[in-house]
Amino acid sequence: MKLKIRYLIILVLLASFSSIIYGFTIKEDIPVTANKYIGFGTLGLFLVAMPLFLATESRGKKMKDYMLTNENIKKMQGKDKENPENQ
Repeated sequence: MKLKIRYLIILVLLASFSSIIYGFTIKEDIPVTANKYIGFGTLGLFLVAMPLFLATESRGKKMKDYMLTNENIKKMQGKDKENPENQ
């Protein structure tokens, strides 16, 4: 299942980048249509590909480990409870 989602992400990325590039190449000839291609490519990147990527890569991970809490700050400073020598 994860492999299928990975291919979907790659497909959306390629389609979005090609839409943006195509939009910039026709910008001088048809500016209104070019802006639509650029906009849809950007939407594809940020509203489809990025959330799909983040959802697949963060599956099974604890968000608490990545948040800046007092406990994690003390761990980074070396002042954790298990090692009282560092206090």
